[in-house]
Amino acid sequence: MRASVISLSGGLDSTSLLVHLLSKDYNVDAVSFRYGQRHEIEIEKASENISYLHSIGLKQVRHKVIDISDAMSLISSDLTNNKSIIPTGYYEEKSMKSTVVPNRNSIFSSILYGFALSIANRTGSDVQISLGVHSGDHTIYPDCRPDFYKSLHKAFTLGNWDSDRIKFYMPYIDTDKSKILVDAKESCSVLGIDFSVLFSNTVTSYSPNSDGISDGRTGSDIERILAFHEIGEIDPVKYTKPWEEVLSYALKVRSDYNKL
Repeated sequence: MRASVISLSGGLDSTSLLVHLLSKDYNVDAVSFRYGQRHEIEIEKASENISYLHSIGLKQVRHKVIDISDAMSLISSDLTNNKSIIPTGYYEEKSMKSTVVPNRNSIFSSILYGFALSIANRTGSDVQISLGVHSGDHTIYPDCRPDFYKSLHKAFTLGNWDSDRIKFYMPYIDTDKSKILVDAKESCSVLGIDFSVLFSNTVTSYSPNSDGISDGRTGSDIERILAFHEIGEIDPVKYTKPWEEVLSYALKVRSDYNKL
């Protein structure tokens, strides 16, 4: 069985990637990072999904939660500042730029690379680092762009022995959110996973309440809501308002944005 290390945030993209890997018979080590994010409930959701997968016999996934919040407290972002207000509106640079956490993905990737290389050296096998970065993030988040990961991979290769055993795998790098969900549905079908149960245990909002429930008005919410709508599904997570209302708001925000 092939081996992969994955960054599992507890959100839609990384959860989709997890079942994608399992459907392709990977042995997966999933790592969730506690870095002071205001939506820390995402880690709880990630753990719930791991438990769900184990309960239906998918035991080839292991889960580690790593606390790096002390180190990340040196870095400023609205995403780690509970006193700041997360902007509402369409998922685009103007509304989402304040949620960038400087150097976050390079920090995560560095830890994952060391972990993957340690597994490779211990087992004598190749290991893949799998990331759920996608095209919708390219404008807003510089550390989600293909050129960034090409450069990062080159640096890690130069800085380590036995780097030929490690590869990056980013199947969604040129894919949008709706296509990610389509891929997840196909993976769930292959594995016998309940798609709605799986995604009810995810958090995409950057500003949920203490129960993980959002009003559906931030950019990350709107992107998610529109993706479910585009594939003909109702988002299984709870919102503070009925699905029809959050969808109507998301559609209006997109319409208003497209008129600009």
